[in-house]
Amino acid sequence: MADTLTLFTSIGLSEQKAKETLKNESLSSSLKEAITQAQRVHGASGVDKAMGTLLYSMASRLKDTKRLAFLSESIAQRKICTELQLAAALDFVKSHPQDPINQKEFDEACGVGVVITPEQIEEAVEAVIKKHKDQLLKERYHFNMGLLMGEARSALKWADGKVIKNEVDMQVLHLLGPKTEADLEKKPKVKKAKVTENDVKVKKEEVAVNGENYTTEGYVVTPNTMNLLKKHLEFTGGQIRTRFPPEPNGILHIGHAKAINFNFGYAKANNGICFLRYDDTNPEKEEEKYFTAIKDMVEWLGYKPYAITHASDNFHQLYDLAVDLIRRGHAYVCHQKGEELKGHNVPQSPWRDRPIEESLVLFERMKKGLFAEGEATLRMKMVMEDGKMDPVAYRIKYTPHHRTGDEWCIYPTYDYTHCLCDSIEHISHSLCTKEFQARRSSYYWLCNALDLYCPVQWEYGRLNLTYTVVSKRKIIKLVETGVVSPIHKCRAYTVHISQVGVTVSQTTTEPHLLEACVRDVLNETAPRAMAVLEPLKVTITNLPENFKTDVRVPDFPADEAKGSHTVPFTRTVFIEQSDFREVMEKGYKRLTPEQPVGLRHAGYVISVQKVIKDTQGKVVELEVTCCSSETAEKPKAFIHWVSEPLVCEVRLYERLFLHKHPEDPSEVPNGFLSDINSNSLQVISSALVDTSVKGAKVFDKFQFERVGYFSVDPDSTADKLIFNRTVTLKEDPGKI
Repeated sequence: MADTLTLFTSIGLSEQKAKETLKNESLSSSLKEAITQAQRVHGASGVDKAMGTLLYSMASRLKDTKRLAFLSESIAQRKICTELQLAAALDFVKSHPQDPINQKEFDEACGVGVVITPEQIEEAVEAVIKKHKDQLLKERYHFNMGLLMGEARSALKWADGKVIKNEVDMQVLHLLGPKTEADLEKKPKVKKAKVTENDVKVKKEEVAVNGENYTTEGYVVTPNTMNLLKKHLEFTGGQIRTRFPPEPNGILHIGHAKAINFNFGYAKANNGICFLRYDDTNPEKEEEKYFTAIKDMVEWLGYKPYAITHASDNFHQLYDLAVDLIRRGHAYVCHQKGEELKGHNVPQSPWRDRPIEESLVLFERMKKGLFAEGEATLRMKMVMEDGKMDPVAYRIKYTPHHRTGDEWCIYPTYDYTHCLCDSIEHISHSLCTKEFQARRSSYYWLCNALDLYCPVQWEYGRLNLTYTVVSKRKIIKLVETGVVSPIHKCRAYTVHISQVGVTVSQTTTEPHLLEACVRDVLNETAPRAMAVLEPLKVTITNLPENFKTDVRVPDFPADEAKGSHTVPFTRTVFIEQSDFREVMEKGYKRLTPEQPVGLRHAGYVISVQKVIKDTQGKVVELEVTCCSSETAEKPKAFIHWVSEPLVCEVRLYERLFLHKHPEDPSEVPNGFLSDINSNSLQVISSALVDTSVKGAKVFDKFQFERVGYFSVDPDSTADKLIFNRTVTLKEDPGKI
């Protein structure tokens, strides 16, 4: 019996669930056989929780046990990976009782091997929203969103429902914008009883109308929770309040972009507010440049914090709360060394049960600087979800703080500071990545131990990106080793994201999906200019020597009402070397000695009269004649050009790493620094750009026609502009 209990808990069942299963002899036997079958495929330790959940669900629902081995093997081989596929598999074996099972029909009926891409989900949701667009615009957020979900699911039977929901939510938000007051007006399904002023006890019904934190799974309710929640709601008026709490000790990466968008976006979508709070509790690693860079990144993504705060704003209050925690018997001063506290099998501290008064005196001595670094810590009496016992609340650091100077020599830890600052700022939702789930219990425990208002913690999946690293520590290493330049030029895909769905599971995004989002934004915001990266001189011989006219170029050709600019057009222009071929090739549509080409925006078609070469035989100049595009036969293509241009530097960036997962030892055994793409940066020092960019400021954005999207680099000077390529244009395989 004990062995079977251990077997059941090994696949992720809670001990209580496992014991209940043992009481059902038939289910217990089926589940045991299912696990045994799966272990034959993966080994005793290869059945993870997700697989275990499917095995349990299958064993509890399967009527014909002769199919048990077949279905167990299908789950173990990850042919059946979702509840949706399992339901289809159970239906299939029920409707096909004959032996043997037709594997091909089974795979087809259960979606085995079917991969639904993010692009397919995006397109399916776009089609559904387009179908109901008029009604959506009319009813806005009162529209039945379940209809959109249902139709999208019908189009993509095997897609993850959560991913579809996230895509629906994102596209609806993009179409309708944040909710207005009118959108929020709705009749409550059940009228809740009002609480009179004489009522001392707060009724749960009243709280549920305005804030339902306490209903979240895992949220700890104490005898005083409802009163504290009522006071919180009185202070906030039921307003959603979130925060983005970065440590100012490194460069933000794409994972932070997801956190910024989720925290600020969730608050904005619910007419709430979001704080930018610097978690500045480690003075050894914090630098002013990171504070500035973080604020700039948040604003660059289009968000304005309701307020900018610091954990250090609360140092005095946090210290007083630590004293209170000791007085309540929930914390003690410990003298175990740092190396003794590492890992999860830390022996219990011999000072855990020291008298409260003794810990109070010792904590005061820590504050006064009477201990050396590492000689004493303040630890909390609790066990975290990952089994770590008594996390540290305060440690000694004789390092001046960037804001408080030498006032303090003890600093609070993340585990102690995070939830208390959330409580102090009346945050309603603490939104964090899944890796912090192990700290959720300590979050709730500490607020409740001090009898403080406790926000709710919600976790979402961490975002990773292929061909890059998502770690502040590793990005700093790239900067320190000279692989990339600091902050404003970091090519580790630093914050460029806005349209990433939020899921509980960890997600990995391909660069092309990110680049598509960037193009969508820049297509609407980056005015056009013409730039020639590899110039070829062209002299138009049938124009006078001193010929010069202005050509008007629309900033946004798709919407010319958004403005235009003029560029000079003279007898001498420059085109891309790749836009001319001396020998005609099949399918080539641009300039050759036999084939004319149009000049974009100029109203001219040019024809080659003479090809001039240097002593090595390289083409260095073309002599051409021109005629009006109104009278000439329509050319097969129009190319960009420049005349009397500015000489600029252009930097073309490619992927920084050679492998898809540079942090994976199985792909890159020698570490991510060994995987650098030596051709990831090409510098063109003498590119030619039309004069419309003259006077551009740092970070101004342009689309260089037929080339890509570019931004002005901070290294630019009054004498020479420098442009960084943000992303290429969309590739068109049919365009040569």
